[in-house]
Amino acid sequence: MRLIALPAFADNYIWALVAEDGNAIVVDPGQAAPVLAAAAQQGWRPHTVLLTHHHNDHIGGVAELQAQHPGLAVLAPDDPRIPQATRRVGDGEHVQALGLGIDVVSVPGHTRTHIGFHTAEHLFSGDALFSLGCGRMFEGTPPQLLASLQRLASLPAHLLVCCGHEYTVSNAVFARHVDPANAALARRHEEALAMRRDERPTLPVALASELECNPFLRTHTPAIQAAVSAHLGRELTAEVDVLAGLRGWKDGFRT
Repeated sequence: MRLIALPAFADNYIWALVAEDGNAIVVDPGQAAPVLAAAAQQGWRPHTVLLTHHHNDHIGGVAELQAQHPGLAVLAPDDPRIPQATRRVGDGEHVQALGLGIDVVSVPGHTRTHIGFHTAEHLFSGDALFSLGCGRMFEGTPPQLLASLQRLASLPAHLLVCCGHEYTVSNAVFARHVDPANAALARRHEEALAMRRDERPTLPVALASELECNPFLRTHTPAIQAAVSAHLGRELTAEVDVLAGLRGWKDGFRT
């Protein structure tokens, strides 16, 4: 299947996996217009929609897509804030769309019902995991967020992370502030800057790269633990406290 990143709003990505027959899986269509325009221009049609969480910039275009494509399947977490769902899916389920096997993983933290979807090649992480960052804890708790990030980190490292926003460059600035000696992170930052100068997406990115570079996936390492402890002025020994401190630091970080 062909993977397409469709820009939406200021910095969102809607993802599409297009099969050879022209049917497509669409992930988190916060707007219908980019999907409908790309489908018309490129000769494909939405068949199945996957939704990771209830925020409007991820689900706002679903109703219009359903109106344009009657019978559109919409797979979503069990959350009444997503009324457009035609099927509710949860942790550990394996579903099929266009002959493609898709596994569902529960990743609360950003929201309480957030889920991710992964195939044999791609991880659609919504706002649970960004390149070099993770989503704010709007509804979840640090233990939930830590467990979710650990679950994502345990997935096959070759998976290509397809997240919901183009935040890589801004995340890199914070990540390098926290982890300045990380050579892999420095290379990823320079790569991302070059991509954006050329108006290219910095995504998808291999999970293996995130495991090397993303401080939110590295809270078990001495480098990140020492940095957060120094920032807070007290030694942290529990990884959940390191993650909570890191997330709070990022929430208030200004360049």
